[in-house]
Amino acid sequence: MKTQVGIIGGGPSGLLLSQLLHLQGIETVVLERHSREYVLGRIRAGVLEHGFAALMREAQVAERMDREGEIHDGFVIANHGDLKRVDLHKYSGGSSVVVYGQTELTKDLYEARDRMKGIVDVSPAAAASPSGDILNALLALGYNEREAQAALKALP
Repeated sequence: MKTQVGIIGGGPSGLLLSQLLHLQGIETVVLERHSREYVLGRIRAGVLEHGFAALMREAQVAERMDREGEIHDGFVIANHGDLKRVDLHKYSGGSSVVVYGQTELTKDLYEARDRMKGIVDVSPAAAASPSGDILNALLALGYNEREAQAALKALP
């Protein structure tokens, strides 16, 4: 299998990038080291910044987020009984956040990739070390050893 773009990590950022590139006609393969069940079973925070919510809409996967998420334009900080409200609109140029679980948006992104026949592959090669096991990732994407070595040499 060869593809134009390999994305390491099947969390929200990798899936969103894959979805956005697909809508531009660019083939991708997402490599994730864990099963879909594992990824969807992780409970994570659910505050989405304005820009990320806008990207979800651009990626055509925001229907449920817009229906079920809650828009917040500020929050309150408590300090020894003293409450201070932070007005996001005032301090961010009019932005807000959407409260919508990361697990739910990841589910939405997986479903979108499935509908569009996107490839999300569970691969040990995606478990790259911080220094990057790019060679194994390239091999998992279908490059032969010679091609993968040449691609590594071309990296900055």
